[in-house]
Parts: sequence; structure tokens; C-alpha cells
Amino acid sequence: MGLEIERKFLVRGDAWRKEATGIPYRQGYLCLDRKRTVRVRTIDERQGLVTIKGASTGATRMEFEYPVPVQDALTMLDNLCEKPLIEKKRYTIRENGHTWEVDEFFGENQGLVIAEIELTSEDQEFTRPDWVGKEVTGDPRYFNSSLIRAPYSTWKKT
Repeated sequence: MGLEIERKFLVRGDAWRKEATGIPYRQGYLCLDRKRTVRVRTIDERQGLVTIKGASTGATRMEFEYPVPVQDALTMLDNLCEKPLIEKKRYTIRENGHTWEVDEFFGENQGLVIAEIELTSEDQEFTRPDWVGKEVTGDPRYFNSSLIRAPYSTWKKT
């Protein structure tokens, strides 16, 4: 069984940009349920993936990911997935012995930038880079699957 242990944080400033090059991602959801999600994703329109994720318990959830032909993924995104699709650039940054993935969102989620770190256990220690801000791991608004039904552009900003 595949497990994902991931923590999410808001990103502060632009210092992180000097360290990475972004790759475009498009993703959509075939199933949006509290107990499971089924996601279709393209990476740079060169790779297609289908991912099944279980419900989160803390920062942990089951995850299974499978490659699919990119043309199949594009067809599913255009014809089967709920809209709006998630459009983002993913930047990979190696810092303090860990790999951070920074997602800069576009389209209906323009302005949202989230950093994620995958860990081997929920209590694993790590050092936050200066550009990593408030933790949002447990806030469902920041789940990519939630951004389909309640895009960032519709949130009341305070």
C-alpha cells in the first residue's frame, strides 16, 4: 500500500524563485469524495498520470499513482473531469537536506502559492526555509481537490 505523508505551507515573498524552474501541470478530478479522490494529471503535456488518494488522517493518506498515455490524460481532462481544472507550475527546491515542491497556481486559483514537503513520518523534523510561512496541512480549503469547487479567486481575502 502506498502512503503519502505531506505537510503544506503558504509561501512568503519571492526568494524561492531564484532556486528553481517551474514545470506546467494541469489536473482535474474524476471523483471528489471525502473518503477518496481520483485525479488525472499532465506534467508538461509529456506525461499523464492517474492518482487515487484516500482520506487524510493528520498529514498521512493512502496514495496510488499510475502512468497513462498523455493523450488519454488530455482527453480525460477536457471531457471527464470537473471544471475548473487546476493549472499550476511546480518548482522543485532542494534546501536543508529536503526537497520542497512549490506550486504556483493560475487560472481561477491565481495568486495562491503553496509549498509542500513529503516526509517519512509525521514527526520527522525539518528546517523551514525563510520563505515558508503558515502551515495549512489540516485546512481543507488548500487541498487541490477543494480548489475545484471553491477556487482561490472566490475566497474573501482579509
